[in-house]
Amino acid sequence: MTIKDCLNRAADESPERIVLKYKRGGAWRTRTYAELRERTWHVSEMLAKLGVQAGDRVAIFRENSPEWFELYYGIVGIGAIAVPVDVKLREMEVAHIFHDCGVSMAFCSAKIADGLASLGDPLRGVVVLDAVDGDLPDGQWGYDLLREEVAAAAMSDARAYDLLDPAADSAASFIYTSGTTGRQKGAVLTHRNFVSNVESVAEGIDIRKTDNFMLVLPLHHSFAFTTMLLLPVYAQCQVSLVENLKTLASNMADTSPTVLIAVPLLLEKMIGRIMDGINKKKMAKLLCRIGLAKVVGRKVHQGLGGSLRLIISGGAPISPATLNAWSKLGFPIVEGYGVTETAPVLTLNPPEAPRVGTIGLPLAGVEIKIFDPNPEGTGEIIARGANVMQGYYNNPEETAKVLVDGWYHTGDMGFFDEKGYVVINGRKKSLIVNREGKNIYPEEVERQVLGSEYVLECLALGYREPGEDTGERVGLIAVPDQKVFDAMESQTGQRLADREIEERVREDIREQLSELSDYKRPRKIQIRFEEFEKTSTQKVKRYLYAIDTTQ
Repeated sequence: MTIKDCLNRAADESPERIVLKYKRGGAWRTRTYAELRERTWHVSEMLAKLGVQAGDRVAIFRENSPEWFELYYGIVGIGAIAVPVDVKLREMEVAHIFHDCGVSMAFCSAKIADGLASLGDPLRGVVVLDAVDGDLPDGQWGYDLLREEVAAAAMSDARAYDLLDPAADSAASFIYTSGTTGRQKGAVLTHRNFVSNVESVAEGIDIRKTDNFMLVLPLHHSFAFTTMLLLPVYAQCQVSLVENLKTLASNMADTSPTVLIAVPLLLEKMIGRIMDGINKKKMAKLLCRIGLAKVVGRKVHQGLGGSLRLIISGGAPISPATLNAWSKLGFPIVEGYGVTETAPVLTLNPPEAPRVGTIGLPLAGVEIKIFDPNPEGTGEIIARGANVMQGYYNNPEETAKVLVDGWYHTGDMGFFDEKGYVVINGRKKSLIVNREGKNIYPEEVERQVLGSEYVLECLALGYREPGEDTGERVGLIAVPDQKVFDAMESQTGQRLADREIEERVREDIREQLSELSDYKRPRKIQIRFEEFEKTSTQKVKRYLYAIDTTQ
């Protein structure tokens, strides 16, 4: 099957079933599968009118919206290649993506249309989704007006959507990596890559037609894209769009989702707010303390719509404490793992038998091996399957580094536990090798440091003193949790100087690190008061930071 086949099947078999629920003008609205396909026909017709052909690259450069679905299916429906782009990227990063893969047409909002138009060739124009009435500059078209112009052709038997069928092995998307290790690279992902992954995920978590997914994550990211835009259509179920993160709880109460897929940061914040509320109520707090947290959890469950049957965490590692906190309240929650280059899901904890601290079992159709393991069984996690990308667009050198004999080398280090579940314990690229040849995984050091109530976030990094040319020492950069110190100052009525905060943070970090082997402990601990720069999925851009050896 192709992605187009998935939509056609859903519209043919479940034309009146609701696919989208979203809020507009203060009221909840819906679209059926039949309506989504008709709107998709219009998008394909617009593109054909603007000269877009099979193989051309078309960017979707806007925030989540119900239109995102028709845009994507309309682009790939005529064999063009969709290029999702994060609206929070800097101008230079956007320009790199557009020029790197040769975007010829883009869908965007009015506030960024002029900026895109200035990029020049090969971009021929932009379609503005929220254009107001009036003339637009050359090279810009209003979405609604253009939709009206092509309506008759889109609804005819000679519509563009029906004239071209993409092949399963043709590219559906170029999805650009998050850029944690440098300039973004475009993963070439085919219809087969995505559909095979969707089939495996649907089987792994038993998706039903009655399910209702809450869309919270940005669709430009591969994790959200596959699990929220493709998977529900494949399964013929519903997606409800959150208005924004501040309205998440009320939106869930309104729409009663059955599945919530989120990144750890969001789940940590949600459970933090929930526990704050519980701790303010004496009876609820007592029930949790005596082991009856699930009784309290029933009320929390009702407040989130009353139908939530599964929470899935992905996109980054989640702490066991967060998983356990949700579980104690009676919420089934599992962790999965994947990378953009594999469309993206590789492993998933089975809901019926999750193992906290692992990333689960390989999906059906996905092979996982531990490459070049050390005596303890830790090596690089590599994967093979129909979901693995063709390569990086226009970048054979980088492709050759990660695709070897059909196996994708993830760069993540891990091992299989005694039950066959996969455990990650570090990144190959961030691995620190000291002068004695011992391996130190930064993530292990960071997890230990984050046991300090005074630390918001930290990075363990390798460094060399001037004149050293072999091995590395372990260094640490830590960001104090300002909220903790603000609360401390409120209680004492005394303001702490930066120097005092630094001393207290360093002292507590050393206490936390006392449980690690001596060779793993940082020799330099540096404090910064600004949070680290992150990607859209809240992964720290490690390559931007280094230990200052002059201190």
